[in-house]
Amino acid sequence: MGAEDLENNPVYMSSPDDIKKGASTDIYFARTKRILKEAGLEDLKVRMEAHVYTMPRGYEWAVLAGVEEALKILEGVPVDVYSVPEGTIFGRKEPIFVIEGRYIDFVEYETPVLGVLRFASSIATKTARIKKLAGDKAVLYFGLRALHPAVYPAADRAAYIGGADGVSGVLSEKYLGVKPKGTMPHALILAFGDQKAAWYWFAKLYKDETPVIALVDTFYDERVESLMAAELLGKDLSGVRLDTPSSRRGKMREIVEEVRWTLDLHGYKHVKIYVSGGIGEKQVVELRDIVDGFGVGTTISMAPSIDISMDIVAVDRGKGWEPVSKRGKLPGAKTLYRCPPVKNLTVLLGNESPLCEDGKKPEELLVKYIENGRIVKPLPDLEEIRTYVLEQLRHVEVGEII
Repeated sequence: MGAEDLENNPVYMSSPDDIKKGASTDIYFARTKRILKEAGLEDLKVRMEAHVYTMPRGYEWAVLAGVEEALKILEGVPVDVYSVPEGTIFGRKEPIFVIEGRYIDFVEYETPVLGVLRFASSIATKTARIKKLAGDKAVLYFGLRALHPAVYPAADRAAYIGGADGVSGVLSEKYLGVKPKGTMPHALILAFGDQKAAWYWFAKLYKDETPVIALVDTFYDERVESLMAAELLGKDLSGVRLDTPSSRRGKMREIVEEVRWTLDLHGYKHVKIYVSGGIGEKQVVELRDIVDGFGVGTTISMAPSIDISMDIVAVDRGKGWEPVSKRGKLPGAKTLYRCPPVKNLTVLLGNESPLCEDGKKPEELLVKYIENGRIVKPLPDLEEIRTYVLEQLRHVEVGEII
């Protein structure tokens, strides 16, 4: 990026125009395109299949997200695209996203397509695991500060798809139609120098807009500040949030138990308890029976990568489709079926699908979304995708707690 570009674009990010033109790619794909042209291979057709061969440690499944963005990137490119619905839970070696067409037409789009699928699926999957473990307790995504600001709406979207009950990004309302959630940072309390003043002003300005949840670990013991907030705000106080740093935390469960006991003792049973700060899967399991919700940030933002790769599995050199693949991958075009509730079956394209255990035919998951560059299947809205994920989560287990 030159000085002039940086002046107009103050952060290092690809513009939507760069992405749509295929400029946001790796140099080896740009060079491949030139080589194909110079070698007279413009008409070589390929079928490229996205899949995951290795899941992160402890993962047995993942949630596919980023499909809408990937389709919008490929819209207008003369290819056919097949995908499983966004939000589908899938496993290893399953075809989840397929591009078919002249390789020269879409070679430069592999980088951005994989980028959005991997980024969104990693966040959605980690959120889904945490939501599954949290059960009916609220999970709020507070992890934007761990990411580059260019991807904030994409991260909020992926977390919401994965089952988060709320996201904190202001731009989520503009881009996603999701009203952001969150109350106050420690900085507000430090600015006043008095937690009571901060709680009072927050309640005064926002109690009709959002539940009042007081941050109660800035200056004093969590139990003391929780009671202070309850006595100050009374029925206006919806909950308290404990964001105690690990260096001062001790046994978090015992701190929560103290706070709950004290609030109940003084007649504030209506006040809920939320915990944030370094929350991961183990902390959710430890605390889910005694808290009302979790604020989860870095654990989701820095989620283990869902290693989606894209490989050519069939080529047409003018004489029909031939199955091919590099070493370690399975050649041949494939499709994916599902037996309810969540059992996926990979089948070679053209082969008859096996029957489910109940004798019924499985549902075909891999369906055409783009035909010759035109989107031909309506895309679901965000709430539909999230509901789809939550329904599937009822039928899977997290397995190893990471």
